[in-house]
Amino acid sequence: MHIPVKVDYGVRALIDLALHADAQPIRASDIARRTMIPEPFLAQVMHAMGKNGIVRAQRGPQGGHALAMKPEEIRLSMVMDSLGSSENLMACLENTTSCVHVPSCSQREVWESVETAVYEILDTRTIADLVTRSRAMTGDETRESNRQDIAVQSANN
Repeated sequence: MHIPVKVDYGVRALIDLALHADAQPIRASDIARRTMIPEPFLAQVMHAMGKNGIVRAQRGPQGGHALAMKPEEIRLSMVMDSLGSSENLMACLENTTSCVHVPSCSQREVWESVETAVYEILDTRTIADLVTRSRAMTGDETRESNRQDIAVQSANN
């Protein structure tokens, strides 16, 4: 199974939108700068995800992009379906006439299992999972926890 760069960019953009949810809508130029996605390509990605109800766009001077769903509802399989190609890992998985070895191919079942396993992983991971991981990797989770502790302490005094 090939993961197109378009899918990688879509996931990166969704993580960015989730990380900056308090500032939405977010301009494409800001997303592009933070994620290092070329802005013209980002526009295509956001448009496709908008057509599939994953993000929404707001036009105008105060416009930008926002998540149309909660991060925990956006599965990576949805992004793959929205932005990925419909190509199988091996052509023979979809079209058995494309290969002369299909009737007696010992590999076909293995490739089918690999493709199924990858899709199952994508179907169990969400943007929220990746946001949590991103925050943990950058230390944002610790800072957020400290901010909440300070707010509670202030409220108690």
